[in-house]
Amino acid sequence: MKAIITSIIFGLAALATPASAESKQAPKDIVDTAVAAGSFNTLAAALKAAGLIDTMKGAGPFTVFAPTDAAFAKLPKGTVESLLKPENKSKLIDILTYHVVSGKVMAKQAVTLTKAPALNKKDIKLAVKGGALVLNDSAKVVTADINCTNGVIHVIDNVILPPSK
Repeated sequence: MKAIITSIIFGLAALATPASAESKQAPKDIVDTAVAAGSFNTLAAALKAAGLIDTMKGAGPFTVFAPTDAAFAKLPKGTVESLLKPENKSKLIDILTYHVVSGKVMAKQAVTLTKAPALNKKDIKLAVKGGALVLNDSAKVVTADINCTNGVIHVIDNVILPPSK
């Protein structure tokens, strides 16, 4: 899961950087963008384990708050490995879909919102703190507006966990 998210985020960042080789190629969907970035390997693995690859390659549009591999590494030891087990698939799906909002929400719009409904039907709290967009008081958007053919990626520095309710 961590690797998948990280691959997605870095792939998107590569596309957003005009000088990069990736930016000169045809636009890619969210999954391919993340994988190409190289910093979303955990996220990519998690999407695969959850059976969400086809969904995230779908028409969308989607807004993905993509944690990097480094963000996944901040979770308690063994968490990612546990989530990738087949018996924890429903929990993994809940966490991954909590990082995705239906529609294409660019940073300019996101900073005006106080919450966003995730695909898992739970709200993500949004706030601007210290000039950065922050999710649930715990994850900061470090790279915004990575355009993809089926949405946009915003790279975040921590994994956000859905409320238990």
